[in-house]
Amino acid sequence: MSEARLMHKFELTGRVAVVTGGAGLLGAEFSRTLAEAGARVVIADLNAAAASSLADTLARDGLHAIGVETDVASPASVHEMVSAALDTFNRLDILVNSAALDPKFDSQHRSAQSNAFEDYPLEAWRQALEVNLTGAFLCCQAAVKPMLEQGSGVIVNIASVYGIVAPDQRIYQRPGEPAQYKPAYYTVTKAGLLGLTRYLATYYAGKNIRVNALTPGGVYNNHDDDFVKAYSARTVLGRMAEKDEMNPALLFLVSDASSYMTGANLIIDGGWTAW
Repeated sequence: MSEARLMHKFELTGRVAVVTGGAGLLGAEFSRTLAEAGARVVIADLNAAAASSLADTLARDGLHAIGVETDVASPASVHEMVSAALDTFNRLDILVNSAALDPKFDSQHRSAQSNAFEDYPLEAWRQALEVNLTGAFLCCQAAVKPMLEQGSGVIVNIASVYGIVAPDQRIYQRPGEPAQYKPAYYTVTKAGLLGLTRYLATYYAGKNIRVNALTPGGVYNNHDDDFVKAYSARTVLGRMAEKDEMNPALLFLVSDASSYMTGANLIIDGGWTAW
């Protein structure tokens, strides 16, 4: 295969992509990556201002994108998200489920209270399931309808290494401070996404709709030195990921470069799960 033919498989010209959580740390990277590959992108995010700002930035760079305020836990809001894609771009080829609640553990977000499992609030658990898992369910359910009408489509669910292995809670502890833990909902919802991925991939067998998962490891986002050191020591590569290091994998999964791939989970974790 010639180089030109190979690279053509990564092109998304003429395709329309929806990225939920599209203005977030990874979502913004994904939105730009898909737009640069030629897709017209719907940046769906609860933060309407951030979604619109990113869409404007991409437009100034000659790319095609719109921002849409979206609450993935709301069926009505998800319906409006898909309608915006169809009304603006007349089709929907790609769905990237990147929206999620993910607790932060940098110095700005560390709590003065313990978040131990024994006392974890039921309401916080329910909210996380609504966003991280039910939200993906609703988005898949809504997006797959135009895909079925078109006769093709691709869905990528953004999971986590904590959907494969349990968190190493030691990396979240600080001497002299209340114990902090990565909450159970994160592992449970990300593991659930992997189950949803396999279910949908087989459910739509023969329909030309591919469904895969992308599993990132820890991505650096102004974490303090203690956390970076502790996390990095658990990876084979000895560091956290940079926020742009998931982009090639995402482009691979949504493009024709992965045309013989469905029901799979692509792990980009610096070797975290290899130990």
